[in-house]
Amino acid sequence: MADRAPGLVEEHPAKGVGPALPRPSSGRAPTAPAEHVPTPRRTVPPWVWALPPVAVLAVAFLYPLGLVVQESLAPGAYGDVFASASFREALVTTVWLAVASTVGCLVLGLVLAVVIAFVPFPGGKAVSKFIDVFLSFPSFLVTLALLFLYGTVGMANGVWTDVTGDPSGPFRFLTTPWGVLLAEITYFTPFVMRPLLAAFSQMETAQLEVASSLGARPLRIVRQVILPEALPALAAGGSLVLVMCLNEFGIVLFTGAKGVTTLPTLVYSKAILESDYAAACVVAVVDVALSVGLYVLYRGVSRRARA
Repeated sequence: MADRAPGLVEEHPAKGVGPALPRPSSGRAPTAPAEHVPTPRRTVPPWVWALPPVAVLAVAFLYPLGLVVQESLAPGAYGDVFASASFREALVTTVWLAVASTVGCLVLGLVLAVVIAFVPFPGGKAVSKFIDVFLSFPSFLVTLALLFLYGTVGMANGVWTDVTGDPSGPFRFLTTPWGVLLAEITYFTPFVMRPLLAAFSQMETAQLEVASSLGARPLRIVRQVILPEALPALAAGGSLVLVMCLNEFGIVLFTGAKGVTTLPTLVYSKAILESDYAAACVVAVVDVALSVGLYVLYRGVSRRARA
């Protein structure tokens, strides 16, 4: 047998496989296996997803609002409305009722929220849960409840006539601006209490304990410890209540206060009772402008409160 090169062994079918002999080269460099490149997926541009809600908003809100603005631009419409005494009276009534209701809601809401959050009493958690449910009530439901209590034929006047024998009771304030003010404060106070209770739930009770251990009285604790923590929530809740009071229609209507005319009721009177659609649109545009301005203020206050 001829001598073989050292380190090389032939493959023999009977004896198994040994080290393979090198095969002759084909003259081409070996190629690496091709890597799998994933096919890029086609993504939908973000603006496509925004088209359906924008279309719905344009049809349901922007188009009717544009029609109102267009109708208000009738020749002489703004001049006639601004020169009328009824518009000026409605504007003043709307503003002072909204401001007075907001102040009343802030004061009453702060007192009730402090009592619920920091004064232990039976049923405190149930009262806090009821506030969340109260927020879903319609405004006319609260007004009807006040009518049952203090209306001309309500429970309070009924008890008065039964006790004194008078033909009528003394409670007749619901048909005055004070009745509207009471109804709005009653209905909108929980809208101030809800952010206050949320803010108080995150407040460290150790601050109250330290202030109490140092001899601070309850009123001083409220003024120097609780009130600074409550200011952002008070500002946010008060701004929201102010916006809603400007546009409140059901409370004024259901109280039957005929001498109280606000901007929403003036729009109803001009459009439905007098069929003066141009004047109604002018009043509506003014009301929308006030609401948008206060909404911008509300957003700014809320942003600072979250910061």
